Amino acid sequence: MFDRLSAFTIPRFQLPGFVAAVGQRLPQWPHAVALCAALNAARGLKLLPADSLEALEGRNFLIEVLDTGGTACFTYRAGLFRPLFTAPTPPDLAFRANLSAFLQIAARQEDPDTLFFNRELSIEGDTEL
Repeated sequence: MFDRLSAFTIPRFQLPGFVAAVGQRLPQWPHAVALCAALNAARGLKLLPADSLEALEGRNFLIEVLDTGGTACFTYRAGLFRPLFTAPTPPDLAFRANLSAFLQIAARQEDPDTLFFNRELSIEGDTEL
């Protein structure tokens, strides 16, 4: 079963423009709440190195999925990822890409540097984070 999954690759795609038009009109806070829950679960399972998390303390982040119109804003304070209900201006670090790029990163199919240099991923702000 796992052999078939390892052969699966996520293709590059872009959702139709109307998806982003609709997505931008929807509340954005559920994205941030879900992302923070996942990040806090990963932190709790020790999947995120503690020394890396220390550098995130008090910083604000923005992740924008361009072709869905979705935005997630969050911060890291007192050892927890916490959603922000308004976008920080400017965020300390912002990532912007289409859904396919984020899925490829999550599946470890593509390296963020490759996507960045291919102009499929935008990284703005304090890139040292």
